[in-house]
Amino acid sequence: MEFSIQRAAAPDDAYMPIWAPLLAFNQQAVGDAQGEAFALNITTPGDNGILGGLWALSLWGSFYIGLVVTPEGARGQGFGTQLMAQAEAEAIARGCRSMWLDTYAFQARGFYERLGFSVFGQIDGPPPMFPRYFMQKLLV
Repeated sequence: MEFSIQRAAAPDDAYMPIWAPLLAFNQQAVGDAQGEAFALNITTPGDNGILGGLWALSLWGSFYIGLVVTPEGARGQGFGTQLMAQAEAEAIARGCRSMWLDTYAFQARGFYERLGFSVFGQIDGPPPMFPRYFMQKLLV
């Protein structure tokens, strides 16, 4: 069989066809590779439009926080802390041993540190985007 590499015309549409064989490989190699998603939405009363929230994935005893966004008008009111507390409770309920996430220098490192996260890795680059911090919180 002959192979070639081509740029995807619709990168978002290419995700699942690329992910599927990797998932199958992971499943065969170590099992239980699907993961289980978790999400919390921030909305306004009477409107189901999502204005922010949290998205996470539990996999192999770890709880990855992929997205945390508090709407600008709601910042400083404790919503971020509430999101993270609910995510931590869910991680514990799922039997996860740790939570982890990444954040850039211009984002929320101090916020996560106040919640008990610590840096376990860092990628440096040009400011103000970098450094990028990889942070974890042990749950056991």
